[in-house]
Amino acid sequence: MPIIKHRAALQCLVAVRGHPFDRTAFDAMFQAMEGISATMVDQPAAARLMNPEGMRGFDVLVLYDMPGLDFEAGEGAPLYREPDAALKAGFRALLEQGTGVVALHHALAGWPTWAEYHECLGGQFFYHPGTWQGRPVPDSGYCHDVTHEITVEPGHPVTQGLPERFTLTDELYLAQVAPAGATPLLRSSAAFDRDHFWSAELAVKGEMFSRKGWDHPPGSNLIGWARQALNSRLVYLQPGDGPSAYDDPHYRQLVENAIRWTA
Repeated sequence: MPIIKHRAALQCLVAVRGHPFDRTAFDAMFQAMEGISATMVDQPAAARLMNPEGMRGFDVLVLYDMPGLDFEAGEGAPLYREPDAALKAGFRALLEQGTGVVALHHALAGWPTWAEYHECLGGQFFYHPGTWQGRPVPDSGYCHDVTHEITVEPGHPVTQGLPERFTLTDELYLAQVAPAGATPLLRSSAAFDRDHFWSAELAVKGEMFSRKGWDHPPGSNLIGWARQALNSRLVYLQPGDGPSAYDDPHYRQLVENAIRWTA
C-alpha cells in the first residue's frame, strides 16, 4: 500500500472569553482556513497553557480574550486583576522561544496592569484613566458599527493577496497605539477623535454612548501592525468585533496570513 503524505495542519491555540462574542461565527472563520487547526480555550484555563510546556504541539497563540478585568465587581467595575507570576514567566518564555502570536480586537484591553504585555502588543485599551509609557492617559473610546475604508499597506506577507482598499463595518477603538519598531499593515479612513467615540468608563457605569465630561486627544488611524516581540513574530489586528468582520473574505485572509506569517 502506498504511503499517502498529508500536509500537517498549523496548530493554533485560540484564547477566548472576557468579552461577549459570537462563538459559532468566530469558529467558522477558522474552520474555513485550509491547513490550519484552531483549538479554542476559554480563560482562565487558557492562561495555564500560555507557556512552553502548555503550548507544546501548537505553532501559534491567537489572543481573542480580555482577562484581568472583573465587570461584576460592583462600584468601580471593572476592577483590575493582576496576572500571576507563573503566567508572566510562561508568556515571556513563549516569546523567547519564538512562538508566534496573533492578537485580535479586544485583546488590546486584556491584563490592564501588565505593562510588559502591552509593550509586546504595541498598544492598550483603557477602561479607566491610567498610565501609558510613563504618562497619564484617559479611558479609551469605542464606537460600534462604523463603516470605514481600510487602506492596506503593501509588501508584507500579512497583507498579501488583499486589495489596496476594502470596506468593513466594525467596532473601532480610540486607544493608545504606539508600536515602536512595528511595520504598519492597516489604516482606517475613520476620524479618530473624541467627537466620534464614546467613553469606555462611562459605558461600564451604565451611561452607554456617552462622552459627557470625557476628553481624549486625537488618536492614530493605524489599526493593524506586525512587530518583533523578543524572538517571536507578533501581529495585532484591531478589526474583529463580530460576524460582519468574521464573515468578510478580506478579514479572513488577514487573520489567515497573520497565522501563517507568525508561525
